[in-house]
Formats: sequence, C-alpha cells, structure tokens
Amino acid sequence: SHPSPDHVVADPSTVFKNGNGSLGHGDVVIAAITSCTNTSNPGVMLAAGLLAKKAAALGLKPPAHVKTSLGPGSRAVTEYLNKAGLMDALEQVGFSVVGYGCTTCIGNSGPLKPEIDKAIADHDLVVASVLSGNRNFEARVHQAVKANFLMSPPLVVAFALAGRVDIDFETEPLGTSQDGQPVFLKDLWPSNEDVAAVMSTATDPAAYRKIYADVGADNPLWDAVSAPTGMVYEWDAKSTYIQQPPFFAEQQAVASTSIKSARALAIFGDSVTTDHISPAGGIKPTSPAGLYPTEHGVQKVDFNSYGARRGNHEVMMRGTFANVRIKNLMIPGSEGGITLKGGEQQAIYDAAMAYQAEGKPLMIFAGEEYGTGSSRDWAAKGTTLLGVKAVVAKSF
Repeated sequence: SHPSPDHVVADPSTVFKNGNGSLGHGDVVIAAITSCTNTSNPGVMLAAGLLAKKAAALGLKPPAHVKTSLGPGSRAVTEYLNKAGLMDALEQVGFSVVGYGCTTCIGNSGPLKPEIDKAIADHDLVVASVLSGNRNFEARVHQAVKANFLMSPPLVVAFALAGRVDIDFETEPLGTSQDGQPVFLKDLWPSNEDVAAVMSTATDPAAYRKIYADVGADNPLWDAVSAPTGMVYEWDAKSTYIQQPPFFAEQQAVASTSIKSARALAIFGDSVTTDHISPAGGIKPTSPAGLYPTEHGVQKVDFNSYGARRGNHEVMMRGTFANVRIKNLMIPGSEGGITLKGGEQQAIYDAAMAYQAEGKPLMIFAGEEYGTGSSRDWAAKGTTLLGVKAVVAKSF
C-alpha cells in the first residue's frame, strides 16, 4: 500500500504471474550497485554490506518488482566483502555479483520481466531506477524507466528494500521485520564505528597485489573466445559485431566547401546529450538499428546493446539520434528518432539515407549545451555517416 492517492495499481495478473503484486508511479524496478566510481570507495561498499547484513537478519527482502544487481569494479571488491563477512548478506537481499565492469549505468541492466514491461507500457507508469553510477541521462539506464536516481551504495540497498522512491525515510518504515515490526532506515544504517571495524579488510595491500598479479584468472569464458592471429586483422563480412569502417576509404583530404541546398534533419531543444545522439543501452527491435541484426539472422535475445556493437558502423549509424526520449521539434509532441521528409514521418536514419541518395547535405539545429554528457566518439561519427555537414547550436 502506498500513501500517495494517485498511485496507479495495475491488475496483479498483468504484473506478476504469481499474483499478489502491484506496480505504480515511483516504484523501483532497477536497483544497482555499479562499478562506476563508488566501488573504488571501500567505505561506502562496506556500509552497503553492513546495511544488508542488518536487513537480512530482520528478514527483509526487496519486493518482487525490483531487479537488483552488484557490478564491482574489480575482484578486489568482492575479496574484501567476503573477508568482512558481508558478501553473503548482500546476496541474501538480492545483490549478487553479475559481472565486473560497466553494467547498469551504461544500459547493461538487461531486460525487465515481461509482465513488468507490459504493466509500465499499459499504464504509462513513471517507474524508477536507483543506482550508484555516475550518469542518469534520459533512457540511458533502461528505455522503459523514466526516473533514474544516483546515490550511494547503502542507499541503493535501502531503496531496493523499500521498493519505491516516494518514501520519507524519517517517518516511514522501509519494510516489516519477520516478527511483524516496522523497520526504519535508522535501524539499519551503519555507524562510522561499524564501518571502521571492518575497514581493515579493504586496506590490505597484499590482497590487491595477489588479485592484480593475474587479472585474467578465473575467466574461462574469456579464455574460450577464439581470436585470429597475424599482423593484419581479417575482416569478416558476416560479423554483426565488427565491420571495416568507411572513414578511411578515401584518403584524400576534403577541402572545406559551402553547404548549399541543405535540408534540416532535426531541430532539437536544449541539453541534447551524447546519449540522445548515440544511445548506449538496449536496441529497440522495430528501429532501423534493430532491423539490421534481424535481417542478418540475429535473434532478439542476442541483440546485446549499442555499447557492445560499437565495432559495427552499420548498427551505430542506424542508432544515431535513435534515443527513445529524444524530441525532434519538427514533429511537436513526438519522441524517438523520427523526422519529417516530404511531409511524411520517417526514421531519422531512413530519411538521411534518402537525402544522401538525392545528393542533399544535411544540418542539425539545436539549443544550448548540445553534445553534453559522456564522451562518445560515435556521437560525432554517427552524425557524419548520416550525411550531416553542420550542427548549428546556441552552445556546445
């Protein structure tokens, strides 16, 4: 039960196959302790483990609609969490290690349960993610999640247990213990003394030397990957991951010329980030970038992400300006990578290819802070491959 009167409750049968569930505005569907920055801070990682330990002892668990994950920056993190006796507690409340390196922050959270996706779409729900990453640009974490909050690892655990972001931790319990008592955040939050008592597990230089002495150990999947040898890479025309890029096909320098008879490919407002220009997360199956792998025999389950397909310009140019939240002011009220050509709505990629066939140069117009956000070379390369000759913005 939620205190907000405008809470939208979906039919339980459409949310959870086992019933007894509801989903509404402000509910947390993704809770992730990610590798970005915070996992190199043992103080907050240990605090997350200590909070999880207290929660597990009281029988607390996140609601079924919360997808939890732990993606440490290195095996050193799991080493000291194990030494401190906190890894088991994190796993008990759902935070098991899913991998090392970029995970949810870059859009690698993986899919939500189909019934969760359906409930979000059917009721136009504003659900939330909570993560300890660095960035929460529109549609970066997950295309269906509109509210994304950055916070410390222990707070990620706390909000996962609460299952929603519309909560006042000072006055509302985040859960109920196994003996029926309300549990508040203050009951779980570790003190500085608690953290100091286990800090020695993370400050042993010998542990770091041992792990980094053989960084490739315990990775049989990587060891099993076959790779060609030789001085020159042999391009595989059938690969959907790596294709020879066209950037060096013509070695001659191109002199600057006037842009004549150009067409506007898109008109954007302020704060169009590199994530708007070149998304990093999941690939929408019905988009040009999604149709490409389908046409090459790749099943949807194997689409992977834009981030994983960056070695293939065919995918990346189709994904340029394909963020599901980008707004082209040429079509007021619209979202997604669409534009107008000849009075008809088209995918930006399809329109760009048609303009190229007609020999028409293209331009982008935007407001302030165009291209802010993560460093991303494909935001420039993809734009170039679409045939855009200039971007005119109030500021970059």
